[in-house]
Amino acid sequence: MRRRYARRGGRATVRGRAYTLYLVSLFALIYLVPLAHAASTAPTLVAVGSPSAAVPLLSAVAASLCWTAQLTGRYWGPLVTQPFLLHVFRSTDLPPTAYLGATARRRLAWAGTATLLTLAATASLTTDLLDRSATAAPTLAVAVGLAALVAVAWLWGQIRATADNLVLAAAVGGAAAVLAATSRTAPGQAGGLWPVAAVLSTTGALLGRVAFRSLRTIDLPGLARDAARFSQAQAYAWTGTLHHALDLYRPEPRGLTTALIRPDGRLRGHLAQGVVRALRTPGRTSAATALLLCGGAALTLGAAERHGGHALALWTAGTVGVYLGSGWISETWRGLRDELTLAPLFGRRWGGMPARTLTWPVLAVTLGVAVGGGLASVAPGTDVRDDPGATALLVAGSVVLALGARFLREMKLHLPLALLLPIVTPLGDLSGLRVVVWQFDGLVTVVIGVAVLHAVPSAPLALASAVVSATCCLLAGLHRTGRSYRHLLYQDRGPGR
Repeated sequence: MRRRYARRGGRATVRGRAYTLYLVSLFALIYLVPLAHAASTAPTLVAVGSPSAAVPLLSAVAASLCWTAQLTGRYWGPLVTQPFLLHVFRSTDLPPTAYLGATARRRLAWAGTATLLTLAATASLTTDLLDRSATAAPTLAVAVGLAALVAVAWLWGQIRATADNLVLAAAVGGAAAVLAATSRTAPGQAGGLWPVAAVLSTTGALLGRVAFRSLRTIDLPGLARDAARFSQAQAYAWTGTLHHALDLYRPEPRGLTTALIRPDGRLRGHLAQGVVRALRTPGRTSAATALLLCGGAALTLGAAERHGGHALALWTAGTVGVYLGSGWISETWRGLRDELTLAPLFGRRWGGMPARTLTWPVLAVTLGVAVGGGLASVAPGTDVRDDPGATALLVAGSVVLALGARFLREMKLHLPLALLLPIVTPLGDLSGLRVVVWQFDGLVTVVIGVAVLHAVPSAPLALASAVVSATCCLLAGLHRTGRSYRHLLYQDRGPGR
């Protein structure tokens, strides 16, 4: 069976692999090598004075990477394979460890190697830990242990239950906090980075042993559903509709099915509907709330410092967080797109669509940014209170820009064929770049818009430019649906109206 599958039609050829290697080498030569050279010649971004001082930073990085690997495994883990191949193996009497064990080991080895190389390159380019012989060896040991832990956490997130993943996440967070506190309270007796490397390696080995033992009790029907979903998402991504691929991984609403209707049979108000729909996807709503709070805090700090060294980076990161949180906090963006693109069954009448679909996301984003910015403004050592009026205008402009970019992204339909036409330049065909920009148009709009706001000399002009940018996003999004701005003022007629 394995020989038959290895000789199947449509498999990767030597010429195809050589072309892929050529593209990767060309990208590395043109982009990565100059970037690495610039980073290596620039001053150190994060200067670490001693090994004990690096323990809190490395502990936080380890916890964040472990949590990310667990979350990734819940949606796309190392055991996801071709649906047909998994179906064939499931129809035999082979145990799951016989056909999933080799796949898991191979993919975990690739994931661990990639993580190790990434960690080593990041430590070399952004810190001074590898510049000194006293810290180079323990830093590499920490990188090896962390790479092993991240790879195993990826498998753990897929095959273990939600309760087990929560226990692991809490244990990793607690261990990181203990190591950081120990290095701060007793820097001379903490042992530097070697205890961190020992904890990471031991945890990775124990988790790996337990995870591979769990292969025999894996949920095969659930794995088949994950494989089918990934195959469909891969087909969407290869055909240029990445947003449809991401839509497949949206969580399904659960519970509160009757909470949208009043006892007399009428629908609840627009705000109440948005709150109920958000509560039906608690995980996604929690992530959106965290993004809005953190994004609002970073956005406020970046707008307040404005001309500081890291102001633009904070400002951009905060606005991107607000942009992501605005999409995860509500499903009404998709409802608005459907109302604009699908034909109404009962005609239209004036009013209602913006209020019905945008009340909750706009209010939630505004409230989240306000709370996050307020917490950042009362923190000691911030410059928010130096010019609160200008900071408020810049934050408001950034929020308007993020909402406009979110509207532009959510009105996206199928990939226009006109984008596939070649653009011949002295640098080659740039049609691929145009397709990439179309795929990530919301992020591109946010990044460019924040750069423009940062370059504008006054806060009122920055707010005006943000409003103009959001208006352009609104018109462009309506153009994608084939509607004009007048259709936002219509409301579809329902039965009995």
